[in-house]
Amino acid sequence: MASDHEQPGLSSLGKTSGEIGSEHEPLINGTHISESYSASAAILPFLFPALGGLLYGYDIGSTSCATISIESATLSGISWYDLSSVAIGLITSGSLYGALIGSVLAFNIADFLGRRRELITSAIMYLVGALVTAFSPNFAVMVIGRFAYGIGIGLAMHSAPMYIAETAPSQIRGLLISLKEFFIVLGMVAGYGIGSLLVETVAGWRYMYGASTPLAVIMGIGMWWLPASPRWLLLRAIQGKGNMQELKETAIRCLCRLRGQSIGESASEQVDEILTELSYVGEEKEVTLGEMFRGKCLKAMIIGVGLVLFQQITGQPSVLYYAASIFQSAGFSAASDATRVSILLGLLKLIMTGVAVVVVDRLGRRPLLLGGVSGMVISLFLLGSYYLFLDDVPAIAVVALLLYVGCYQLSFGPIGWLMISEVFPLRLRGRGLSIAVLVNFGANALVTFAFSPLKAWLGAGIVFYVFGVIAVLSLLFIFFVVPETKGLTLEEIEAKCL
Repeated sequence: MASDHEQPGLSSLGKTSGEIGSEHEPLINGTHISESYSASAAILPFLFPALGGLLYGYDIGSTSCATISIESATLSGISWYDLSSVAIGLITSGSLYGALIGSVLAFNIADFLGRRRELITSAIMYLVGALVTAFSPNFAVMVIGRFAYGIGIGLAMHSAPMYIAETAPSQIRGLLISLKEFFIVLGMVAGYGIGSLLVETVAGWRYMYGASTPLAVIMGIGMWWLPASPRWLLLRAIQGKGNMQELKETAIRCLCRLRGQSIGESASEQVDEILTELSYVGEEKEVTLGEMFRGKCLKAMIIGVGLVLFQQITGQPSVLYYAASIFQSAGFSAASDATRVSILLGLLKLIMTGVAVVVVDRLGRRPLLLGGVSGMVISLFLLGSYYLFLDDVPAIAVVALLLYVGCYQLSFGPIGWLMISEVFPLRLRGRGLSIAVLVNFGANALVTFAFSPLKAWLGAGIVFYVFGVIAVLSLLFIFFVVPETKGLTLEEIEAKCL
């Protein structure tokens, strides 16, 4: 273990988060070293973690088709096809329950394992879950496979944003993390597409779930090859969890691999700067449970958890639930099939996420959130009005649906995940992100399961109005609470925004 005397020069720089304005202000003065990087070298440290998002999206898309295949007496290829609605619900939401378990596990193991090893564990769970599901001899084994795959989702959605945020150059960090959301949507479209091709095949559901195994293997091998996060290594160094000099040298080597040849001789200077900044913002001590809800840690928790909570309770799962019936009522006979509607909406989500990816580092996070959520507010009130007194004008519902999906993918979809990967201080990032991911999946489950009884009690129109009011509240939250992080290093975000 590294003792205090093994950390020359760091003790004098360590300050509490409130000591802004002293003689050492490496962050506030904005004099940090320019981050040189090779575009080609930045691709793989993004690509392999992003496969975790693609596999999550693929599960959403393929499961919608797999349940049709499983329930077919002639095409399921099994004797236990006559499943109850509860059983189908377990197959559909089994990965969501597993993701909740994965989020809880991440809270306890993330900072010990590190981002890279957590992603390797996620790839293993994806592989095991997919194989167990695809080869399941009965319903019980299939549910176990769905849970295992879901644990992989929970770990991947927790660690992938962290790894990408901590290894990406600050100039393109927003682009790369938003691109991870693009990969989730790409996975959904791929799942819908592959599912629609295999839905008429005997035992097609087995092939649908088995098709994800090659990507899980590639993800695991890729993360094994990639280096650890230099920031995670330096955090362990300043917290005395290893030899300072050895961890610093390892961080320099990792940074050189991540940035490519263009970094030249500046790698050691950048590592020294990160160490200085981490000490300046007070990262030497591990965050305690009490500290998580005080000071800048509390502010980060409010921003991160608030964003992912509003991301779900503004009705995203429920709006998509109505997609097929809305298109059908508007007379789009070719779109009346649920799978085709899903593919159509998936392509729209893909296009709008692509737009967000391109402009996020130019426009910033707040403008996209404020503009996109404003569009969601309009679309939700239009949907409510359609179901209450405009049901003879189905074109309004179609426009509102497309507006909602497009605006969500410009704002909450990619920017929510981006902000939670940026806003948490490094020593809180592992546990803070696990809480945010847990809230995200928990709120998703709550909205999904509460929608049907609420619709029966209040009617669809009132429910959409309620979602519209919640979206207005989220707009106020973004305007008054969420900071702009465009162009700032992670250490600058901690010093200036929290």
